[in-house]
Amino acid sequence: MNIIIPMAGRGSRLRPHTLTIPKPLIPIAGKSIVQRLVEDLVKMAGDEPVDNIAFIIKDDFGNDVEQELKDIAKKLGAEGQICYQDTPEGTAHAIYCAEKYLSGKTIIAFADTLFKADFKIKTEHEGVIYVQKIEDPSAFGVVKLDEEGFITDFVEKPETFVSDLAIIGIYYIKDGPALKSEIEYLLDNDIREKGEYQLTNALENLKKKGKQFSTGAVEEWLDCGNYKATVFTNQRILSFAEGAQFQGESLRNTNSLVIQPCYIGNNVTLNNAIIGPHVSIGDNCVVENSLVINTLIQSDTIIEHQILEGSMIGNKVELKGKSRCLSVGDFTVTD
Repeated sequence: MNIIIPMAGRGSRLRPHTLTIPKPLIPIAGKSIVQRLVEDLVKMAGDEPVDNIAFIIKDDFGNDVEQELKDIAKKLGAEGQICYQDTPEGTAHAIYCAEKYLSGKTIIAFADTLFKADFKIKTEHEGVIYVQKIEDPSAFGVVKLDEEGFITDFVEKPETFVSDLAIIGIYYIKDGPALKSEIEYLLDNDIREKGEYQLTNALENLKKKGKQFSTGAVEEWLDCGNYKATVFTNQRILSFAEGAQFQGESLRNTNSLVIQPCYIGNNVTLNNAIIGPHVSIGDNCVVENSLVINTLIQSDTIIEHQILEGSMIGNKVELKGKSRCLSVGDFTVTD
């Protein structure tokens, strides 16, 4: 089995946090978004060995990012493969950038979302499309079902209501070469929808040729599209730990209180601070004379005399002075 992870977008809605690193590498409770996603997908594969994890990125992400992605795959017993997408031309186009790995059973997952699930993929099925009921599905691809629960229609970003079952960006395809062929047909004939090559069109063509697709549901679907959504995702990921405490090495704690669940990285200094609940603090941070609640702080950052709630603070930030709700990018200094 192979896993394909399209992640070439820089994440403009999450700026300024994505000015220095791509969105999937932003840490959530001590692990990057993409690492958490891939770990969960490997668990979903169950007894099926994962041979390759193909990461589709832009060619300017840099050697450090590429090596980090390869290391993530290696820790899970797979080969990390780097594929490039130069221009954003839709979901089908993105997946085709890793066409070499559409060679058999395939999991496809877009790296802008996390989820909670406790199940194994039914790999005997021809395809499983993971969905979630939402109130406004107009910004998503949706599916319609027949009485037996099989998908009858794929509809991309419907302007009028057809279904509230939104596709969350996770797919299992038993016949990877068949999907590859249908994507090639879209590309060769320049068949676009809303200006882009859509994966839902390729799946619709497979369905018309007799492939049966069922749906799978996750317990919770978490978005990392903007900073408020990412802070909420951090809160939920910490809550999933069911009271477990996350604490790195060399914590220096002077007259401070940590209210779980929290993640505290390595070499962190807390002085006269109240931290938590639902706070993540990266490595080499200092928090002094501050109250921090439901906030994500990345690495090498200094927080002094702050009351922070619902905030997201980047790397190498110096934040001192007034209390506020903030989204602060890397290398910012305030007084």
